[in-house]
Amino acid sequence: MASRIPVLLWGAPGTGKSSVVRDLATVMDWPCEVVIASIRDPSDFAGLPIVVDGGVRFAPPAWATTLAEAERGLLFLDEISTAPPAVQAALLRVVLERTVGDLQLPDDVVVVAAANPPDQAADGWDLSAPLANRFCHLDWTTDAAAVAEGFTAGFPQPTVPDLGSPDDRARAGARAGSRAEIATFLALRPGSVVAPPTDRAAAGRAWPSPRAWEMAAELLAACRLADVEPEVRTALVCGCVGQGAGIEFLSWRAELDLPDPEAILADPDGFELPGRGDRAYAVLTSVAAAVAADATVDRWAAGWLVMGRAGEQIPDIAALAARILVSCRPEGAPTPAAAAAFLPLLRDAGLA
Repeated sequence: MASRIPVLLWGAPGTGKSSVVRDLATVMDWPCEVVIASIRDPSDFAGLPIVVDGGVRFAPPAWATTLAEAERGLLFLDEISTAPPAVQAALLRVVLERTVGDLQLPDDVVVVAAANPPDQAADGWDLSAPLANRFCHLDWTTDAAAVAEGFTAGFPQPTVPDLGSPDDRARAGARAGSRAEIATFLALRPGSVVAPPTDRAAAGRAWPSPRAWEMAAELLAACRLADVEPEVRTALVCGCVGQGAGIEFLSWRAELDLPDPEAILADPDGFELPGRGDRAYAVLTSVAAAVAADATVDRWAAGWLVMGRAGEQIPDIAALAARILVSCRPEGAPTPAAAAAFLPLLRDAGLA
């Protein structure tokens, strides 16, 4: 929720999913609009057509207007697995683009859904693959000891981490590093870029696609900022791209043990290039992405010092990352001497 990523909680009925979602809205001091998809028509999400000044517009329902006026809030789509296919189709733009009829909801409106497995839901349906791929899927488990303690001592209020502003340097740097790691992994494992399951039930859960990997990158950055436990990171990444691709990526990532790109930019002269090719590519790409996220003259110059040192050993890999620096040159920045070695490659690519 803090990352504004749509999330879908899967769990048995009566286990507190709805209660916790409402408590989260209370903690965040946000309005919470509960919409039960199974009793709605497609027009409740796509908008009701009305004639205005000789043309047709799609009027949003009251719950969408309330969230838009508040400029923030939580849209809770309960019992989404009981929504028929026509309603699921109407939800596609709501979940991904936060668009209801002709109304664009603010960026600070978070979409959270809850679902019972189809075999436990009344008249349950498998989620369509396009709708499923718009969510981070989390399994809602119940701990008997926690339930017993909650009955006697009270259930604790949930907490929401402070990730900082979207434009904050720390958040931008964490996002750049995560995207660089995923980009490196996908370059090595092109079959993991998009792999929709052929089984209908599996297609209604998490599976890899460019959109799912983008959500995983955002959540991976949030994990760095919030300093979460490894099992939380695993649940979030696998909740976006599925167990197979998620575990493979996290295992590969653990072997890399990448340094912080901000630490490299702070001391480019002390940077030591990793010996492994995939690790070197990931490090250089993360440094270039971190500069692009906050391209000041000093950071741009520091990035070129790193690329220059790397270019002496692995010019082909360094040139790929150098292209990112070329595209984010800040106004007034002088041409660094380290860029000279890449000039022929950049000229051939039409970037110089």
